[in-house]
Amino acid sequence: MSDLRALSEMPSPNCEQGIQGTVPKTNAWKDFLALIKVGIVNSNMITTFTGLWLALYFTNTSFLASLDIIFFTLAGSALIIAGSCAINNFYDRDIDPLMERTKTRPTVTGKVSGTATLLLGVAFVAVGIIFLLLTTFTATLIGIVGIVSYVFLYTMWTKRKYVSNTIVGSISGAVPPLIGWAAIDPSLDVIAWSLFFIMFAWQPPHFYALAMRRVEEYRAAGIPMLPVIKGFDVTKKHILAWVIILFPVPFLLTSLGIPFLILATLLNIGWLFIGINGYRKKDDIKWAKSMFVYSLQYMTIMFVAMVIVTLV
Repeated sequence: MSDLRALSEMPSPNCEQGIQGTVPKTNAWKDFLALIKVGIVNSNMITTFTGLWLALYFTNTSFLASLDIIFFTLAGSALIIAGSCAINNFYDRDIDPLMERTKTRPTVTGKVSGTATLLLGVAFVAVGIIFLLLTTFTATLIGIVGIVSYVFLYTMWTKRKYVSNTIVGSISGAVPPLIGWAAIDPSLDVIAWSLFFIMFAWQPPHFYALAMRRVEEYRAAGIPMLPVIKGFDVTKKHILAWVIILFPVPFLLTSLGIPFLILATLLNIGWLFIGINGYRKKDDIKWAKSMFVYSLQYMTIMFVAMVIVTLV
């Protein structure tokens, strides 16, 4: 387990006295957004809404008549994700100063105490669960699975011990569309599970590419990411393997129509092409950046397209 020494009691790195270039000037709102990892919250809201929307569509449920469920689902999901991320920030205070991309988090600079961060995280998770309970028990249970898998199985257990940490962490990242669907239809149609599998298989190549770009930071923090333990060559092979695994999954969504299947296949081919073409180049970091950027575009286009094809 990590060293949970009382960083919250350490003095701030003197932002007011201006250590320019070391601690960026922020306001309370920006610090709050950093604590909850707003980027993660926003991206997960896309997949949550897609699962919810498709459940409404395929069960012929009225959108307007379900506005209360939609609100509770989206608000509850956002809160449990934000709360879990805040708890993650609290737990990682000892290693975040060692990484360039995390060393300016308010829990590191001292602008927000560890105690306040933990209380915020727990409160958000608790309120989020209450909101989900106003939808269905299945959606709530799935939400709790996401919390447990991210906070306990990933953050507190596997992240610092096992190279499989990315795979374990993919569970929590894949449950938001299941929550969305289950809030409308607790039976969880094959479409709902298809969304889960897409998100589960998408995350390893996405985060492995990020880990390649930040490999020295992860090594300094002692986090056993795949490129740290196995090297770039093995990591690149794993990335391509996961991209290939994604190919058949969209064909579980034939009910979304041929245009969607064509788009999904083209997205998969594009990702694989960039991977194979860049594989021949010597600049591994540049290759990883290309794969990382494409992964973001892939996820956004894929899930937005699922909504669009039901509107035309």
